[in-house]
Amino acid sequence: MENATGYRRSAGSARGEARRRELLAKVTDDVAENGLVDFSLRRAARAAGTTHKVLLYHFESAEDLLRQAVFALRERRIGNALAAIAAEPATLSDRVRAAWVSLRDEETQLRRVLDQAMGLAMYDPGRYAALGRGASEQYLPTLISFCPAGWPERRKHEVASMILATLRGFLVDLLTSADGAGAAAGFEALLRAVEREEAAPLDTL
Repeated sequence: MENATGYRRSAGSARGEARRRELLAKVTDDVAENGLVDFSLRRAARAAGTTHKVLLYHFESAEDLLRQAVFALRERRIGNALAAIAAEPATLSDRVRAAWVSLRDEETQLRRVLDQAMGLAMYDPGRYAALGRGASEQYLPTLISFCPAGWPERRKHEVASMILATLRGFLVDLLTSADGAGAAAGFEALLRAVEREEAAPLDTL
């Protein structure tokens, strides 16, 4: 199988998949540490201890490699949030609060890198649109799973989308404000809105 650059990609074999995962892990660690600015196939190859030809054997392009690295970093964020709520009561508001604490206290560099990914998607959608589209696709299922089991699916999606959009704004505020007071106050308002959703009778949903 060949990609747009003419190099044959690995496909199917267990050995090839293991090598791909190994390379991706090294590139993901580099992206986590050094961010997305000036990311290139040359830099990725240096971080992975290989050549750009080897990377293009396992990945379609530099953009594909970057997309998968960002995906892996979002999975880290989701894993941290799920670990934070593991011991929480099964209410949506408690889960949202625990997830927010995990997001609020995560490493600033991880938050910065994931915000850079969204910035690239907005700045150059022709090249990086997948970085933006992939975010909601990754986050929403987890937030939907936080919702009460008896809610209609449409309601779960609506409330999860509200929570996601609002928390995204709070994370930007944490990076750009001096003390994060706005995010803290806004989160309490979000939590009250979530609690009202939980308290509404099922026949009104």
